[in-house]
Order: sequence, then structure tokens, then C-alpha cells
Amino acid sequence: MCREMENNRQKIKQQLQVIKEVLQNADQAVTLGEIKTASCLDIELRTFQRRLTMLKKSGEVTVSGDTRSTRYYLAAENKAYDAFYEPESEYEKVRHEIPLSEASLKLMAALSLPEADRNPVGYNRKFLEQYRPNVDNYLTSGEKQRLARMGNTARPYAPAGTYAREILNRLLIDLSWNSSRLEGNTYSLLDTERLISRGEMADAKTALEAQMILNHKDAIEFLVEGAEDIDFNRYSILNLHALLSHNLLAEPAASGRLRYKAVRIHQSVFTPLAVPQLIEEMFDLMLKKASAINDPYEQAFFVMVHLPYLQPFDDVNKRVSRLAVNISLNRQNLAPLSFIDVSNDHYIKGMLGVYELNEVALIKDVFVWAYERSCNRYGAIRQSLGEPDSFKLAYRNQIRSLITEIVSKKFSMAKAAAHIAQEASKLAVADRARFTAAVETEIMSLHEGNFARYKVRPSVFKAWKEDWGR
Repeated sequence: MCREMENNRQKIKQQLQVIKEVLQNADQAVTLGEIKTASCLDIELRTFQRRLTMLKKSGEVTVSGDTRSTRYYLAAENKAYDAFYEPESEYEKVRHEIPLSEASLKLMAALSLPEADRNPVGYNRKFLEQYRPNVDNYLTSGEKQRLARMGNTARPYAPAGTYAREILNRLLIDLSWNSSRLEGNTYSLLDTERLISRGEMADAKTALEAQMILNHKDAIEFLVEGAEDIDFNRYSILNLHALLSHNLLAEPAASGRLRYKAVRIHQSVFTPLAVPQLIEEMFDLMLKKASAINDPYEQAFFVMVHLPYLQPFDDVNKRVSRLAVNISLNRQNLAPLSFIDVSNDHYIKGMLGVYELNEVALIKDVFVWAYERSCNRYGAIRQSLGEPDSFKLAYRNQIRSLITEIVSKKFSMAKAAAHIAQEASKLAVADRARFTAAVETEIMSLHEGNFARYKVRPSVFKAWKEDWGR
């Protein structure tokens, strides 16, 4: 499969080079038809148009004229065509934060190709069947040891769920928000806290978004409060799905019930199983193998990979997997995984790598990086100091002045959320969501022992804090 993808990738690169050579030799801007004729490429017109679009997006080809008289010419200064495939542009910023392996970088490039240029595939039973618990491992021994050091909370003999209960208020908001955000939910972190803590829906947001977040709250409480009974069994996973999908599915009875109809994956060439008997068979096998895994991190990652790959439910499969990873962590009082700062693009492409190629490298890099971010948030024991957040460092002055203003003027939670969104709108589009999350996280972390850095007097902070909670 990987060899076929690499061959396809090389073929497209050759086609792009041919098109560029045609434009290089042209004396003037030319039409699509003229380029295709001169190139002698034996590909369909629609595919040829996609190749030109790729070159246009990469900045190598410039377009002029209207729809009926479009002309193409080579940009005076253009990037090497390899840049379209190698993650040197749109992914460069994230590369500095998530240490992606070479295998992950290749997956990112391969999965960035248009769907029409990726090979359609179906569910591969052997991917699950050939996995041998405690013999085969997705995580290396070094990765497991690193995760164990990060996730240690010094509560090895406490009852299951003890640590999660201690941080439940924070976990409810973080995990509900981040998991919903990965589904396209537009609630901000402060909006989420208001909804969970007070039941107040945000203005100009949909009922679906509020329902999604409240469902996460109920599902997380289910996992934490019943930690000693929760495991990788039908009761736990089916009811977890029922809670997460409540009031969101067209057919109410589908909540907590295995799928018996065909589904498709958005933006993917992967087709899941469609036979109900096979879905149930593979679901039970997945739970059996997950239960047999000894290492809690391997167990968590195994479920994060195989549950959405199987797509056992009509919808909400990824949400179930994101919460289910915490079952093994919660039972052993390890720091939870709440997907803090995980980008939608990396998460989705990581899952596409599983769906279409049965490759786990990218989603594993995301898993390990995200767990470290979560451990930092919840104060789990670490062996050394980590690197500072480069984004917060770059925007430190803007973040500080904005928080100072919010505290000094005694903004309410709702007013603060609106003001932060307004200030974020002045930044580059790519930075707005992350800036908003950074400011809101800082505000929600303020207490009597750390507000001095914002240069407000104790009396001012006390007055703001009293109004903030109302």
C-alpha cells in the first residue's frame, strides 16, 4: 500500500514538472487546453485541472483572466515543486511544536493529496486480528517509559479514579472543550466553562454545539464516578456512546447501539464495514484484545486507533475513542489525556493514516505530544522542565495587556469572552483560535498566588474575582 502511494506521489511530481516546463517554454500566458496539448500527458482533463490548481496553490503558477479566458503562466519567483509535497509551508509552524517522525511527515504529505488521487480502501480485518496483546506494540518501550514518567501522579495505591476526581472540575471543561473543538464546535473555552458550570448557552451558538459539550460533561462524569466498574467492555463503551450521542442522532435508538447500516468517512477514501454481524464480531474482538493489554498507555493508544477505525456506531465514534483512552489511565490514577492544543489538521490526518493506510506513526506522534501537554496542565510529576510555549512567548505582551485590562475593568465572564474574541480578530487568521485559547486559559488559571505578573493591586484582583464568579 505504501509503495503504491509513493509511486503515485512520484508520478504526480513528474506531471507537475512537465507542466512547469511547458509554461517555462511558453512565450506568453497560455490556456489550459494549450498546456495540456503541449504536455502530451495522458491524463483526464479534470485531473489535469487539479494539477494546475496544485501549482497555483504552491505559488508556482499565476492565473489571469476571467472564467472563460483564463490564462496560466509561470510565476517570476516560484517555490520548488517538491515544496508542495514536503511539509515546508503549511505544516512548518507546527513541526517546531510537535516532533513529527519522518514516517509522519511522509504521511502528512501523502494524505494532503486530493481524494481522487488516493486509493480507495475498505476495512482490513487483519489489522486488528494480527495484533497480539503484550507481544505486538504500537508504542516502543522507550515511549512507554517516557509516558509513565510524565503521567505519574504518586497515587499508585489509591482507589481507581481518585486523581481524576481531584481535578474533575478542570478536566470536565478541558476535555469537553478540546474534544468538541476537534469536531468543529465553535464554543470558546470560557463559553464552555459558563455552559458546564452555570448552564448558560453562549449567544449566537447553535443548540447542537451546546448539546455536544453537555454530552461530554455527562460522559466524563460517568467515567470518573464509576471508575472501578468501567473497563473495556460492552457496558462501558456502549453507554459511553449513548451519553456522547444523546439528542444528536436522527434515530434516538441508535445511541448506545452498534451500527447496522453503511456509513462513509468525510474527506476519506476509506469505506468501513457494512455487515452488522461482522461489525459486532470485530467490536467484541477489539474489546477482548484491549482488555488483555497490560500497559495502560499501549491500551489507551490501541483503543484510540481501533475504535474509530472500526466505526462501530452510526456516528460519534471519534468522540467515544477520545474519552475511552482515559479508561486505562483513570483506573491507574495516571494523568488524563484531554487533547490540549491538538490541531484538527494533525488529528484528522493521523486518523486518515489509520483509515487508509493502517499506519499509526502520525497519530502516535500526536498522542505522545498531546499527553505531555495534558500532564503539564494537571501538574503530574515530571523529571525536568519542558520548553516554554513558543506561541505564548511570541504573544506575551498582547496576552499580558489583555488580561490586565479584563481584571482591572472587572469584566464578567461573558464580557471577557466577547472582548478576547474581538482582540483576536485583529490577528492573523491562523493565530486567532490559539490566541483566544491561550488568554482564556491564563484567565481561568488566575488565583491569589499568581496575579502579580499582571500588575494589578490585590484589592482590584479581589473585586474582579468576586464579580467573575457571578
